[in-house]
Amino acid sequence: MLRIIGTETEYGIIARSPHLPDPVANSLRLIAQCPGLPAPDALWDYENENPFWDARGYRVEGEPERPGPHYNRQLNKILPNAGRLYVDGAHPEYSTPECSNPREALIYERAGDQIVADCLTQLNNSLGSDEFLVYRNNSDGKGNSFGYHENYLLPRRIAFDRLATVLLPFFVTRQIFCGAGKVGAENGTDPVSFQLSQRADFFECLLDLNTMVGRPIINTRDEPHARQAEYRRLHVIVGDANMAEISTFLKIGTTAIVMEMLEQEGTFPSLDLSDPVRAIKQVSRDLTFKGSLDLNNGRHTTAIEVQREYLHAAHRFYTTRECSPITKDILIRWESVLDTLERDPRLLRRELDWVAKYDLITSYRDRRGCQWDDPRVAMMDLQYHDIRPSKSLYATLERTGKIERLTHDEEITRARSSAPTQTRAFFRGACLKKFPRQIYGMSWTSVLFDTGNQSIKRIPLLDPYRGTQQLTTELFQDIETVDQLISRLTT
Repeated sequence: MLRIIGTETEYGIIARSPHLPDPVANSLRLIAQCPGLPAPDALWDYENENPFWDARGYRVEGEPERPGPHYNRQLNKILPNAGRLYVDGAHPEYSTPECSNPREALIYERAGDQIVADCLTQLNNSLGSDEFLVYRNNSDGKGNSFGYHENYLLPRRIAFDRLATVLLPFFVTRQIFCGAGKVGAENGTDPVSFQLSQRADFFECLLDLNTMVGRPIINTRDEPHARQAEYRRLHVIVGDANMAEISTFLKIGTTAIVMEMLEQEGTFPSLDLSDPVRAIKQVSRDLTFKGSLDLNNGRHTTAIEVQREYLHAAHRFYTTRECSPITKDILIRWESVLDTLERDPRLLRRELDWVAKYDLITSYRDRRGCQWDDPRVAMMDLQYHDIRPSKSLYATLERTGKIERLTHDEEITRARSSAPTQTRAFFRGACLKKFPRQIYGMSWTSVLFDTGNQSIKRIPLLDPYRGTQQLTTELFQDIETVDQLISRLTT
């Protein structure tokens, strides 16, 4: 499996003191503590960014963000792994570099959590107290939701209408294995004690460009961060920010398989949900997985059966095609999880976030005799997502061997300081290591060098599959200056 994948995680930040009420200022304080930046004064290059183009063929009103140099440096930190730590809206946000497969994306997500946790430690140490708290979750419990986004590169020849038709039933139902678990309900939805997904309550339409209000199940942003005529980037906002590695791996991995099938014109099940917006909330509230989902043709199905049909389509697709080890692993885990969900979901407490959280809280309630609306239960819901390893309930499960891992600590440590090798991120990372003092700015699609005499040279990176370690090893050999690098690139 070789597919350009990246994720973005918005973190919840809380200040204990009532004198620090501004989440934007607090987020800036947090990322200002980022350690080990190779080019701390580098700008983020917004030249090729425009989030106002809609994949349905038009541009909405609005001006792209273009902060001045000083504020740009405050907002953006370019990481040694070629990822980005920044403030978006009222949240600190981490973007992985471009990864080449779902497992690599998982590793770089975990590296981002560690980077943010280090920022938090340094910030609190500078204040002499645990003033700030940071959570990898999607809701503050007061009606506000913040996002987690997946990004998949696809050929532009795939019609967006085709994408939407295929993906709606898949996105509505995949939460059965990639929901992060949530106590209660929000956004004016029907009350519930516990549900699968933190995000489901906040989706209000099928397709739209917006990500913060009137959220759509399928986001229509047309900002490829690549050659516009050749590529499109599917910007997925419907997922939870998972803690459990298998939930993350299946979330990204099954979606990557669907992307591969779309690109290679595979055959998909015909499943037209009569009301996807209602169905996504219905699935989130159904811990028995027996609830009936209405289809437009008058038939009925269940969330598990929808996922089974996509799984069976994937099996048929790969019977005549090469199947990588990572793809095989995803297919095996996908089938096993669906079988176990149907038999007894609590057997997945070592694998899936929502099951692990539900099991923790249920055990606590049984011991304490408290109800779902007890404040201690709400605190456990939040504490599961604390990014401090010493305080996180998830980290406790991991540390005591009660939840399964797919990655190794050494891989995560390496991912903090080194870029992926099979995407253009490697070139950006190599530039940061070789010429940190000459980096003026950077983006997904560019490296800007300060070549002296008030001259800035932009190196475009519009093909995400170029700039890999294999393609650039000789490029960086035996050179000492930026001018030599530019000379090689232009000859």
